[in-house]
Amino acid sequence: MNIEVDIKKYFELQKDTDHINDIVDISVESHAYLPQVEDVKSDWLSFVSVPAFKIARKENGKEFGSFLSLGTGSGLDVLAGAEILGAKTLGFTDLQKSVVDIARQNVEKGLKKTGTYNLLSGAGDLFAPLANESEPENRPKFDVIYENLPNVPLADDKEVTDSRNSGHYLEKRVEKIPDKVHGDMLDLHYLALVQAGDYLTDDGFVFSLIGGRVPLSSFIRLGELAGVQSEIYTYQWKVQAEPLDVIGGYARQEEEGFGPFIFYRAEDLEEAFKGVSVEESGRRAFEIEKSLEDKRLTATKAFEIFKSGGSIGHTVVVLKSHV
Repeated sequence: MNIEVDIKKYFELQKDTDHINDIVDISVESHAYLPQVEDVKSDWLSFVSVPAFKIARKENGKEFGSFLSLGTGSGLDVLAGAEILGAKTLGFTDLQKSVVDIARQNVEKGLKKTGTYNLLSGAGDLFAPLANESEPENRPKFDVIYENLPNVPLADDKEVTDSRNSGHYLEKRVEKIPDKVHGDMLDLHYLALVQAGDYLTDDGFVFSLIGGRVPLSSFIRLGELAGVQSEIYTYQWKVQAEPLDVIGGYARQEEEGFGPFIFYRAEDLEEAFKGVSVEESGRRAFEIEKSLEDKRLTATKAFEIFKSGGSIGHTVVVLKSHV
């Protein structure tokens, strides 16, 4: 599938683009998540990640040198790393080679001056495509590592090769995962933080984009268990996309003993976040969460409300972590 992306609109830029083309025609591989370019408020990259990138660039006071996306999908996040963060070394990985190949084509087409960039890409699990086992000291290092890894339950009758399922969570791992992390279904985020230290520059950090379906304290604990220092960088909310699959998937996991997971009526979220800017959202995250305490819904209850016609949403966290 091909999609024409108006970058100024999609990234909500106030001026013309500096590093990538104003209009980018991207291909989306059948196994990659489909960007919601016509409804940016439901798009994770546009609505949640890009604002965090803008804040980070402003706080840094200069362009970042390098950016890595774990699980890139279409490659639009890599283009955001180039345009907003100013990175000239752009790394990106995904589980399947077909996804990475098309993402690389999209990145190359999107950049204004391809020859001025160092593109590092590969297919495989987490950082594995960038690992240099024979010369680990020569592994690439990045100022910003960005991960929006899946933690949505994969239905029992689906396989990784099914279309449009790169946003789903694959439970079986060989690594040891702390019980509290596994119970919250944050396995891949944990592993990314554990492994990130080998790929970060001295002042580098990790941005983890995670649906806030567990308490905020769980994300701070996630960092502690992974051996990093984590903070809630931004805190937002969105209406649940694909509610039948996602809320239903979490409800099934509650039946298996995971969770409970947190959802809300969309109108309650809208009221709680009213007047809160993205810039202040991280500082006020625990305050907002506290105000919503009596509005929480389990996935099971949220699924019942959704099936009765209610609009269900959830919070979204950008977790910033330093090694």
